[in-house]
Amino acid sequence: MRRQAMQVLMDWKRRSDRKPLLIRGARQVGKTWLMKEFGKTEYQKCAYINFDSNDRMQRLFGGDLDIARIITGLQIEADCVIEPDNTLVIFDEVQECPKAVASLKYFCENAPQYHVVAAGSLLGVALHSGTSFPVGKVEFLDIYPLSFSEFLRALDRDDLLKLINDQEYELVKAFKDRYIDLLRQYYFIGGMPEAVSAFSQNQDFSLVREIQNRIIGAFEQDFSKHVPVNTVARLRLLWNSIPSQLAKENRKFIYGLIRQGARAKEYELALTWLCDCGLVYKVSRINKPSLPLKAYEDLHAFKLFVLDVGLLGAMGGLDKKALLGGSAIFEEFKGALTEQFVLQQFKAIGGLPVFYWSAEAGEAEVDFVIQVDGNAVPIEVKAEQNLQAKSLKSYYKKYAPEFSIRTSMSDFRIDHWLTNIPLYMIGSIKDIIQQI
Repeated sequence: MRRQAMQVLMDWKRRSDRKPLLIRGARQVGKTWLMKEFGKTEYQKCAYINFDSNDRMQRLFGGDLDIARIITGLQIEADCVIEPDNTLVIFDEVQECPKAVASLKYFCENAPQYHVVAAGSLLGVALHSGTSFPVGKVEFLDIYPLSFSEFLRALDRDDLLKLINDQEYELVKAFKDRYIDLLRQYYFIGGMPEAVSAFSQNQDFSLVREIQNRIIGAFEQDFSKHVPVNTVARLRLLWNSIPSQLAKENRKFIYGLIRQGARAKEYELALTWLCDCGLVYKVSRINKPSLPLKAYEDLHAFKLFVLDVGLLGAMGGLDKKALLGGSAIFEEFKGALTEQFVLQQFKAIGGLPVFYWSAEAGEAEVDFVIQVDGNAVPIEVKAEQNLQAKSLKSYYKKYAPEFSIRTSMSDFRIDHWLTNIPLYMIGSIKDIIQQI
């Protein structure tokens, strides 16, 4: 399985000014595999340390953080002689040992010759208060489920991906049916590595759903394991309400749908926990599309999405028979899967601020507004070949943006003020905008 993040890691290795690299992401998005694969392919040796239930490492880092002493202990634990030029040092589940996170500062300041990568699934919620965090002494890499591009690679469809990357619009149009079939599969399978790997080997949708349900179950076990007892019940209610929230025509999150009379204050901690551990994406409203978009964020109006379109389908009970229904799968949850898919591709691009816009009176709403190369780019999402873009047109008349994007099942086209990008090409939006 080839991940786009591997190139980021290779670039990091080559830099003389690199700092220890901290890889963030939800459980089971492939962090451990990525680090080990990087060590195996790019280094002579790999010193892998897992901090989960590891009392030896707790004692090692419980003392002073002298790097020479730490390296000696790591060599014994990993049964590997650590040499700066040819050894990758991996700290896995590093959130289980906050002092190990703190040690990254000393690797940066006193031993920059060592190549250190660390990963943790619950870094945002598991570090104890008062623990020193190496601010400015580490670099970050966020890992998400496989994008549609990575999905195509996993299914050995590099030929179709190349047409997209080369912006061969006429050839993409000629093979449109193949892209749509693969997109339909991606809506069901999603991008969780275990699910994609199983499907690429067995072509078994039932097995995929079993894996997805097992992953969801593991997430829910984390709720009980890591969340304060008095918050667990509310967190479960919030998490389980997301499919029905997205099924609404207006996907704005409403606390009252969790349970009657629910208030925001009661669920703040639960929502923060889900966001911090990467299980939920929060997309806030902006009241004005000026840069930076973050400055115009409305903190009281937002949509919630889960981390993966396949998991959303599993949570919502999407039946595999929908795959046989042609375009029906794209209309499930009133287009919620399509918006989830688009947001997931934006997340995979990385470094792309994502919001949505709605008029104060509520008469128009644009599904997403992203910040690309100094532009606020509005994007309207259509599940099918719908060529209507009423809200986007209202936005255009009001703000006259340089770029206005609709993504749908229609072919690529530029019609004066509006550019239509096929859904299966939306992951290339930055490259396409640069060429418009």
